[in-house]
Amino acid sequence: MTDRLGPTAPERAAAGRARLTELSHGAGCGCKLGAADLAAVLSGLSGPLPPDVLVGPATADDAGVYRLRDDLALVQTVDFFTPIVDDPYDFGRIAAANALSDVYAMGGRPLTALNLVAFSLEELGADVLREVLRGGADAVAAAGAVVVGGHSIEDREPKYGLAVTGTVHPAALLTNAGGRPGDALVLTKPLGAGAISTAAKRGAAGPELVAAAVAVMTELNADASAAALAARAHAATDVTGFGLLGHLHELASASGVAAEIGAEAVPSIPGALELLTSEEAVSGGLRRNAEHAASFATFHDGVSTELRRLVTDPMTSGGLLVALPPDRAGEIPGPVIGALGTGAPGEIRVRP
Repeated sequence: MTDRLGPTAPERAAAGRARLTELSHGAGCGCKLGAADLAAVLSGLSGPLPPDVLVGPATADDAGVYRLRDDLALVQTVDFFTPIVDDPYDFGRIAAANALSDVYAMGGRPLTALNLVAFSLEELGADVLREVLRGGADAVAAAGAVVVGGHSIEDREPKYGLAVTGTVHPAALLTNAGGRPGDALVLTKPLGAGAISTAAKRGAAGPELVAAAVAVMTELNADASAAALAARAHAATDVTGFGLLGHLHELASASGVAAEIGAEAVPSIPGALELLTSEEAVSGGLRRNAEHAASFATFHDGVSTELRRLVTDPMTSGGLLVALPPDRAGEIPGPVIGALGTGAPGEIRVRP
């Protein structure tokens, strides 16, 4: 672990400074606008695009892709959010890993990043911001990329993230629109970070649970992306603020297929399911995701309350959801949680 330049979260608390999560109305990707609301706002805004735009807004994919030449395309994305943990260094690492993940979900390689900062130096101090930026820089460096600048504004509710540029060979591009009936669905990281962060904010989750969630959220999706490319995956997306069902719905809709998942096969961070039996772990983002899922997902009566909550919990810096031929599913790190099939595009059936 690199030596810290500023005070830790307990030290700030002892000094009377507010915890980072106390200053945020929502945690991590849980502060995203709701999928249904966002779709209504964006409807009709995108016009015809030039042929070199390989991926644009139409399919709600993870990043935009622009072809520079036959063997090279740019992958561009931006992502930022409010604190999901109190430790500023961990907050920076999580936010950066989350933004980098969009490039990995497209099969790309991150090259450069720009910091996006909303922060109150008066409320929290320069040392806290320095730690956030250091965490972000360390995650970017671990990805083999570099921070080349950024932008900041004064804001009493702290927010941090990155605008990331990467590259991909057009022939190796992964999108959320290539899924085929019969494809297996593999999820490369466990879910439940949203539940844990919500419970922690309400005093219902201890430091061990938070540490487990941080370990998941700071893990880069580089290896999972490389494995998906090697296995010739048909489609991929990452699972973040809209929850597993929300992002699977986008993938299935863009691919023109339906999907089925087994709720008991979905991996969870140890302790997250137990938390989800209580309202203490249910965030506003989870409720919003569940309301949206009711328009496209049907649940078997045998699916428990906590599993229904898990598959709609807003994940921050989650894993890749990969669609690929069943005989190659074992090449992807993570369990098979379901499959794509025929039916109304975007429809999802959830069985036990």
